[in-house]
Amino acid sequence: MFVRFLRPNNLSQKMMRVIFSIYMVVTLVITSVQFLSEYLKTQAVIVGELQQLEVTVRGPISTSLWQYDQNQLDVITDGLVQMPIIEGVEVFDKNAQNIISKTFDVDSSVPLSIFDSKLELNRTLNGERIPLGTLVLYSSSGVVLDRVWFGFALIAFTAFIKLTILFWLFIWAFDRYLATPLKELMSQVNEVQLSQGISKRIHLSNTENNELSQLQEHMNSMLAAMSSDRKRLIEDEQAKRSWLEDAVAKRTEDLQALNKKLKYLATRDSLTNILNRGSFFDAAQQRLALSQRQESTVSFILMDLDYFKRINDSYGHFVGDKVLIHFTQTLQGFLRKTDLLGRVGGEEFAILLFDTKLDDASQLAEKICQAISHSALEVEGNTISYTVSLGVESSELSDTSIDELFKRADLKLYGAKDKGRDRVES
Repeated sequence: MFVRFLRPNNLSQKMMRVIFSIYMVVTLVITSVQFLSEYLKTQAVIVGELQQLEVTVRGPISTSLWQYDQNQLDVITDGLVQMPIIEGVEVFDKNAQNIISKTFDVDSSVPLSIFDSKLELNRTLNGERIPLGTLVLYSSSGVVLDRVWFGFALIAFTAFIKLTILFWLFIWAFDRYLATPLKELMSQVNEVQLSQGISKRIHLSNTENNELSQLQEHMNSMLAAMSSDRKRLIEDEQAKRSWLEDAVAKRTEDLQALNKKLKYLATRDSLTNILNRGSFFDAAQQRLALSQRQESTVSFILMDLDYFKRINDSYGHFVGDKVLIHFTQTLQGFLRKTDLLGRVGGEEFAILLFDTKLDDASQLAEKICQAISHSALEVEGNTISYTVSLGVESSELSDTSIDELFKRADLKLYGAKDKGRDRVES
């Protein structure tokens, strides 16, 4: 305990050391003042006693000096020296010459201080005062200390008892009202820090309304505010996360739709919005493979607009584009949902008819040829008429590639062109 007091390692012990040190210094000062006061008071009493003795022996000593009775003077001074309060006696004549000087030398120790009392010796004769000399009685601090020693010891013992009792009272008070509550507070603060959440609160066992209870309230208010802020931050984070997830989902949906649209556009002819050459042949190859597994027949119609270059040269490419669109729309009126239609060249188009034999395909080709030859297109005040040549071919069991079917249909197409165009060759 004393080691902790001399070398404190926490705030409460430092405060206790400072307060107790101040109290101890004040106690020592007060005790020293009491010692000094008692000493001076006793010294004054002794001086008074010396003066009374001088008055008592004035007559005998004056008589001895008047009569020059040295023996009587020695007896009187020897008696004075033997008294407890007297350390020494000196007698001087009227010329200040020392007649007698005696000290009590039982104790050889040197006193702290010497003080004296002087008395003028004289004789009255016929009403006239005749000076005879001076009597000096000496006393010392040793005499004073001998008298006040018990009082000093009592004062010192009382001060020691008070310091000891107050020391332990200080320790008890600081431990009861400061050290223990602070340890409890620090322990609960550590528990709050180690806890997963911040919902835990501090509850001190000492419920008195003091600075520690106010500190507890402030810390609990701070924890409540932190908990509220954390809850709000979590809610904000969840809201932002939900918003972000919704935004990502929407963006993903948009991207998927855009990709789907791009994929669709990548398979389509930009002018007529039907399958382009690559997409048509890929789809046709899949249909051919399916028909071979099902042991059915697909038919391939390859078409080429007759003298299309003349239309572009005579009316311009804008009119030529309108003719191509008109031709595509006319074809779509003759096709089923299962049939494939694609633009495989500038003015070349192809149709793949699923589960369709050659005769049926030829009949459809005749209908298309007649519909085109009897149609007319009005563009910018011009009436445009055009025809188409068609080559028709059907698959065989040995066909494994759509290119083989395309080549045979292409030969039929050139055959139709060689025979005068605007016709079907199958």
